[in-house]
Amino acid sequence: MDQIEAIVKELDLKPHPEGGYFKETYRSNGTIKEDSLHSSYGGKRNYSTCIYFLLTSDTFSAFHKIKQDEIWHFYAGSPILLHTISETGNHLEFIIGNDLTSGQTPQLIVPGDHWFAATVINDNDYALVGCTVAPGFDFSDFVLADREELIRKFPQHQQIITRLTRL
Repeated sequence: MDQIEAIVKELDLKPHPEGGYFKETYRSNGTIKEDSLHSSYGGKRNYSTCIYFLLTSDTFSAFHKIKQDEIWHFYAGSPILLHTISETGNHLEFIIGNDLTSGQTPQLIVPGDHWFAATVINDNDYALVGCTVAPGFDFSDFVLADREELIRKFPQHQQIITRLTRL
């Protein structure tokens, strides 16, 4: 069994719709009532949620967005190259990793409603990260990008959108 299979088994990870593998590790007991949230939310949300997320170099985390801010925490393996596209079309790239002297960051906040996608930088490798979301994640807040729609909205980013979408 190779290292990736061992991590998937040890952490009981399952395939994620955006790519990679995940397992929810925390969901707060407390909840925020719907009338205390922005009108775009349908229903209450937990205060916060956390997951393990494993990405391998033979796949990618496809462009998607959620309503909430998402905090990425680097744990092990290869650094990740994370792309964001804001609603105004601003594209930024970040390297999430632990080599601070080369400009990597071990923690990154992706603002809510920003499209984002990620790849493992090293060949034949993996990245193990954690993601924290507040208010807590609900799949009803998750939007997986449609390639053609995203290109229509941001034609200046056609190349990266084409590379990091599946539909």
